[in-house]
Amino acid sequence: MDTNISAFGEVLIFIIGGLLFIIGGLVTSWIIRPDRPNDEKLETYESGEQPLSSAWARFNIRFYIIALLFVLFEVEIVFLFPWATVFGRAELVDQTDGLWGWFALIEMVVFVLVLALGLAWAWARGYLEWPKTDQKEAASYNSPVPKELYENINRKYSRNQNL
Repeated sequence: MDTNISAFGEVLIFIIGGLLFIIGGLVTSWIIRPDRPNDEKLETYESGEQPLSSAWARFNIRFYIIALLFVLFEVEIVFLFPWATVFGRAELVDQTDGLWGWFALIEMVVFVLVLALGLAWAWARGYLEWPKTDQKEAASYNSPVPKELYENINRKYSRNQNL
């Protein structure tokens, strides 16, 4: 009888072992963890600060667009590093009489141009500009910042405008 395990069998054993490890850890933590809920544990966490309002407050949609642009350019970097590593190896370029090098260069130039076009589009639509709030308008909001601070800022700003 053949007792050799194929490569797929080895992978299956590792997957089963990993799942058993995860399930075992979850069950163990469920059994031994203390269950003492209180008001402090049920509060919304805001980086160690006292929460000012509900966690379900609306926020400006520009945060989402800036986050998408950030992810877009992070993905660009993920593709540029391996490309630069392979493109920098002279033996790969020399094996194909330089054709591989030109292909890789043109391919990456097109990739960066598409991303630059996306950045230009976002810039032209004004997605990269953040509107500044008027200090007087902000002072009328229900803000934790004292109104006197806003008034001091407005006085300083108006003095600088008169100079």
